[in-house]
Amino acid sequence: MRGTAITSELVGHVAKVEVHRPPHNWFDIPVMTELADTILAVDDIPECRAVVLCTEGKNFCAGANLAGSGIVEETARLYEQAVRLFSNRKPIVAAVQGAAVGGGLGLALVADFRVATPETRFSCNFARLGFHHGFGISVTLPPVVGQQRSLELMYTGRPVRGEEAFAIGLADRLAPTDDLRGVTQAFAEEIAESAPLALLAIRDTMRRDLAARVRAATEREQDEQQRLRVTDDFREGVEATTERRPPQFTGR
Repeated sequence: MRGTAITSELVGHVAKVEVHRPPHNWFDIPVMTELADTILAVDDIPECRAVVLCTEGKNFCAGANLAGSGIVEETARLYEQAVRLFSNRKPIVAAVQGAAVGGGLGLALVADFRVATPETRFSCNFARLGFHHGFGISVTLPPVVGQQRSLELMYTGRPVRGEEAFAIGLADRLAPTDDLRGVTQAFAEEIAESAPLALLAIRDTMRRDLAARVRAATEREQDEQQRLRVTDDFREGVEATTERRPPQFTGR
């Protein structure tokens, strides 16, 4: 089926859910709402046992695109949809091409597994913008790469390329660029070969409280984002990024 920005297609026991906002797949509240609706609708398809999450274009996702006037309210509504994504019941494998930056990293961490290419670039770049991370990354990144590595990536904002991502567990498979979709599909099909009731039960055991923890995390993250959004450092971080120069932070 096709909506404004999202398509879904069932192939055997694997549903492919794709975001169509190329080239960078910025998301906003309507897109995130439609994505959550689609992912949860796939849960209700008995034949579906696993999901491939992918996006059209150069980059997997470059983060959020929110208007400035009601930014606090918009962020809260956006995070409500993020919590819905984490409440799905079936395993998700994400095909991550190009950049998964900021909120795009948060979206990649919705998935149980991530398949990357050597050119893939993950980045928790919020601190380099004078900002606080969001999308529940506080609770989704540490179980994947460990607490210490998470702190490093949050504090430095440095990008992690595909091979390093695979080495530290941020990517679960490393695929040739021209076969990313094929490797991701094969991974999901391997999962779908398992007994469907067992898959649901195991995933529920392992992720039962994840949506609630993401909800609590986003409430804290949003408070800090609201506080930092009015600082000189945030303005400098955004300007420096736009002008492609190193930021000059002052702590104000």
